[in-house]
Amino acid sequence: QVQLVESGGGLVQAGGSLRLSCAASGRFFSIDTMSWYRQAPGKQRELVAVITSGVVGRTDYADSVKGRFTISRDNAKNSVFLQMNSLKPEDTAVYYCAASRSGNTYWGQGTQVTVSS
Repeated sequence: QVQLVESGGGLVQAGGSLRLSCAASGRFFSIDTMSWYRQAPGKQRELVAVITSGVVGRTDYADSVKGRFTISRDNAKNSVFLQMNSLKPEDTAVYYCAASRSGNTYWGQGTQVTVSS
C-alpha cells in the first residue's frame, strides 16, 4: 500500500510560480512511474506530467504546460515535485499526485491551485 500526500498549492497571480510536492509513504520497496494530474471544475482529470523511475527518469508533459512546468523526483525520499512557472488562469485546478507500483495506481487527496488574472 502507498499513501501520497501533496502540498504546495495555493493562490497566485497570473505569471507567478508555485512548487507542488508529493511524498509517498507506506510498506513498499520502490515506486515506478510518478505523475501529476489536474482536474478543473466541470472537466475531466487530465495528465499534466509524468516521470519514470531510475536514476534519471524520463519525463513527458501535456502540451498545455510544456516549457512552463517541470517534474522531478527524489527517489531516496520517494517524492515527486512539480515546478510551475508562468502560471495562467487556465491552470486553475485541483492537482493530484499519482504513483504506480506493481500495476496499481495510488492517488493523493489533491491540492488546490488557483491562478488569478
